[in-house]
Amino acid sequence: MPNSLDLDRRPEDTRVVVAMSGGVDSSVTAALLKAEGYDVVGVTLQLYDHGAAIHRKGACCAGQDIYDARSVAERIGIPHYVLDYESRFKEAVIDRFAESYIHGETPVPCVECNMSIKFRDLLTTARELGAEVLATGHYVASRPLAGGGWALYRAREEERDQSYFLFGTTREQLDVLRFPLGERTKTETRELARRFGLAVADKQDSQDICFVPSGHYADMIERLKPGVAEAGDIVDLDGKVLGAHSGIIHFTVGQRRGLGVATGAPLYVVRLDADLRRVVVGPREAFYSTDFNEFVLKYDDVRTALSPHDALMEFLQSTYEAGATLGGWNRRELERE
Repeated sequence: MPNSLDLDRRPEDTRVVVAMSGGVDSSVTAALLKAEGYDVVGVTLQLYDHGAAIHRKGACCAGQDIYDARSVAERIGIPHYVLDYESRFKEAVIDRFAESYIHGETPVPCVECNMSIKFRDLLTTARELGAEVLATGHYVASRPLAGGGWALYRAREEERDQSYFLFGTTREQLDVLRFPLGERTKTETRELARRFGLAVADKQDSQDICFVPSGHYADMIERLKPGVAEAGDIVDLDGKVLGAHSGIIHFTVGQRRGLGVATGAPLYVVRLDADLRRVVVGPREAFYSTDFNEFVLKYDDVRTALSPHDALMEFLQSTYEAGATLGGWNRRELERE
């Protein structure tokens, strides 16, 4: 009979590596698995020089967090290792983050970290430690499919759902990943932490990007890439110059505040033109479109039980339910297509 991780062996014969960030979620994940009798090993990644972030609230994986992870491991009685991934994290996440901003994009480094570090390099380390599975404290659900393999699902508590950050997870990775908190609420998780006697039960959730403890992305990018913040023009949709800026790295698409120009009506950043160093602004209506110029669905890699067509329909339905408009298209018209 399969155990709670859907493996055909006794928990005590099943080694599980838990990625421990020092927060309440990963700590409870480790404690739950230990309580069920699994052979649990905690691993914390040293991802960056945390000197500026020690004791900084709202940033994960800093010095205090490593200490907290180690303390939890001692409390529940599991071995704990801190692995130095600093150089590979800089190359795979921090440098790419800076390059994306320079090219007028708004990257989400947590997605890249999951794809390149946690669910690739850390999975390799877990296997080297003899683990059958790698467990994390993400709020996302994974369930076995009738035809074999696993699928990724939204978490029970929609407000906590983190499936967006895991969209790049491959089928092969999903087979050895487990998310014990996917069917729990945050309130339940904190209550479990108290029952286990974990000091992190009321610890604040991480909010900032871990390697930008100040929250000022542009300052970090200028330190990494001196001279990239070149001045340019702020223009309207017709190309009329409305003002000047000190670098497109200070802007992101959708931004309204801090533009430095005023026309009597609200303006938003509609587009960033890195080649011409232009920030293009316009009214909110400029975001509306009657076309899907590009819709990327990694169906071969994204874990979903839906066909590509049904996945697109679900995306549109969720967008509709959120109150967004899709430029005149509706679900029925797309279904006919």
